[in-house]
Amino acid sequence: MTDIANKNVLVTGGASGIGRQMARRLARLGGNVVVWDIHEGNLGKVLEELRRDTGREAHGYVCDVSSREKVYEVAGRVKAEVGPVDVLINNAGVVSGKRFLELPDEKIIKTFEVNTLALFWTCKAFLPDMIARNAGHVVTVASSAGWVGVSRLSDYSASKWAAVGFDESLRMELRQLAPGVKTTVVCPYFIDTGMFDGAKTRFPSLLPILKEEDVADRVVEAIRRNKPRVMMPPMVHAVPPLRLLPVRVFDFVADVLGVNASMEQFRGRGEQGRG
Repeated sequence: MTDIANKNVLVTGGASGIGRQMARRLARLGGNVVVWDIHEGNLGKVLEELRRDTGREAHGYVCDVSSREKVYEVAGRVKAEVGPVDVLINNAGVVSGKRFLELPDEKIIKTFEVNTLALFWTCKAFLPDMIARNAGHVVTVASSAGWVGVSRLSDYSASKWAAVGFDESLRMELRQLAPGVKTTVVCPYFIDTGMFDGAKTRFPSLLPILKEEDVADRVVEAIRRNKPRVMMPPMVHAVPPLRLLPVRVFDFVADVLGVNASMEQFRGRGEQGRG
């Protein structure tokens, strides 16, 4: 079990969506919550919310995780002002929601900077202390799109496939270097945070649009129980074995389930769907 009480817990992209929900739950469990977000206004609101919920101090830092230099700078401030991080939740993410040839180069680069490369920078900043103590937990919020490519999500899917691979490689290394440091990868279907506003599902009973509160509950429980993987809803568990099918059959199943039509009415919430 990973005990949350009195542990320093950092959530990137923690001022909205599931990041905010996780921060609230972890604070209620007695965690010393540190929130990173690029939106200063939202950051102030969530810090006030955390203080009101728990009567405890919460810490917030404006940080653009797409900038390696900024990540290292703010990480240094966190370690000096709060202390070493015990639980790192890499939650910040962006989505474009356009067909591949409609994607400006700059948006492709930004997707990988936020969804993939930021994982490397935050872990380089905080993981050495965890390894030295042989204790800690790293959470990577990926996506079900990290298991199956989806139309209009070429950059997002690729970035999340990379996130899944990053988590797996990190888990293997930590088994050798510091088995007390745990990892969890989170692979949910679309969540009702607004980031995927307009995304649709053909079969809500099989692939429902998830509630951000339910996803946050599952992630926090996974941290506490040291579960290495969270996949939501249960149908997502079927994707890896389905990949054993011939490609044409796999594509047919994806079409029948409506996966490749799910982004046709995507709107997002602006700023490249930043979360």
